[in-house]
Amino acid sequence: MSKSGIDQEALIGLFSQASARQGEALRKAVGEATLKALQGRELTLQNIRSVVKSVTKAASAGLAENPSPTLDPEALLGKAFAGMDSALLQAVEAHRKALQQFVSQGVGLQEKQLKGALGDLEKLEEVFFDTVGKAAGSATEPLQGAWSQVLETMKLKGTDTGAQASDAVEQLVTQARTALRDSRTLGLKTAQALLDGYSAMVSGVLIGMAEGLAQGGSEAAPAAKARRR
Repeated sequence: MSKSGIDQEALIGLFSQASARQGEALRKAVGEATLKALQGRELTLQNIRSVVKSVTKAASAGLAENPSPTLDPEALLGKAFAGMDSALLQAVEAHRKALQQFVSQGVGLQEKQLKGALGDLEKLEEVFFDTVGKAAGSATEPLQGAWSQVLETMKLKGTDTGAQASDAVEQLVTQARTALRDSRTLGLKTAQALLDGYSAMVSGVLIGMAEGLAQGGSEAAPAAKARRR
C-alpha cells in the first residue's frame, strides 16, 4: 500500500493482465480503488494529486508488463482515466453537499475556508489533467503517446468532474446570494465553530456516498454529461 492509500501492486496486476474485453471491469476497479483512497484522507487538492498520481503510475506500470500482442493501450488507459473521473465526481458531490449545508446555515462563501473550498472545486479538473499528464511523463513508450491521446481527447470532451464542479459552484453562489438577501448570515464566532468541522464533514459525506459507486456510478454523472459543453 502506497502513501496515497492506493494498493498499487493490485492495480499493476490488473493492468498487466487486462484485455480490451475487460475494459469496463477495469474502469470500475480503478474507480473503486481511487474512491477508497480518497475516503481515507481529507479531500485536499494535495491528497487528490497524490491519489491520481499513484493510480496513473500503476496503470502505466501494469500495461508495460502486459504481454498481449493485441493490446490497445489507449483504450485501456482511457478506462483508467474514466475510473478516476468517476471517483473524483463523487468527491465533487461530497464538497457540494457539505458546502450547501454550511451556506444553508448562514455561513457566507466569503469566509476563508469556504472560499478556499470553492476555489478548489473550480480548479479540480485542471489539477486532474495536470497530475495525470505529469505522472504519465515517466511512462515508457508507447504508453506516453497513448496517455497523450487520452488526455487530448478528454480535454476536448471535458470530464464529468469538471462539468459537475462548475455546476456546483454556480448553485452555491446562487444559494449564498439568496441567503444574504434574506439576511440569513451567522456571526463570526458561530460561523467559525461550524467551519472548524468542515474537513471532517466532507470526509464523512464522501464515505456515505460510497454505495453509489458500488451500484454502478454516481447518479450525478448523467446530469453532468448532459450539461457538458
